[in-house]
Amino acid sequence: MSELLLKAIVTGLILSVMLGPAFFVLLETSIKKGIRAALAFDAGVLISDIIYIVIAYVFIQQVEELSRGGDNALIRAIGGALFLVYGYVTFFKKVGTIEIKRTRKFSSGSKDYWILFIKGLLLNLANPLVIFYWFSVMALGHSGTANPLSGFEMFVYLLVILFTFFTIDVLKIVGAKQLRPFITAKLLRSLNRITGSILMGFGVFLVINSIVMWLR
Repeated sequence: MSELLLKAIVTGLILSVMLGPAFFVLLETSIKKGIRAALAFDAGVLISDIIYIVIAYVFIQQVEELSRGGDNALIRAIGGALFLVYGYVTFFKKVGTIEIKRTRKFSSGSKDYWILFIKGLLLNLANPLVIFYWFSVMALGHSGTANPLSGFEMFVYLLVILFTFFTIDVLKIVGAKQLRPFITAKLLRSLNRITGSILMGFGVFLVINSIVMWLR
């Protein structure tokens, strides 16, 4: 079990340093709106990961077939289109004095936190690659063992990964918050353009990838 826990911690650390689209939105939320707002967003990402884990675990055979099938191309194309739209909106989002004031004092009610939670949930669900890398993570858990992991062992393995992943995210959020005193309109515009460009770039990658898969 100790070897399994070590593997889970290392896997969680590796996943936590992967610069996916949610990573940049998470930092942007922390800088603009503070720790609580970023935690609400990250909670949405975490729940979407759990949803994908359950789907990958319950329908592991179907996910394996999907990763090689033509439907995978369609899913990637749809996800890519969603990222392109969201990235475009973020890139050209105007920054005014009102938004700068809000970054200094983000007064959020429960409604605002729920919106951020749903934003994190939908953004991660829109990424079709998530279910495939969780499928790969499960396969990694089985590798190097004489016998396949039991249901309980797989549960512990995935739980430790998620805990490690979320802990590192909290450290990212706290670190990004330290930049809030330096917020200016120019910095916010740059942040919007960087985040928007990354999201659109990821969307283009998914769309091109889906076209390549269709042409095979």
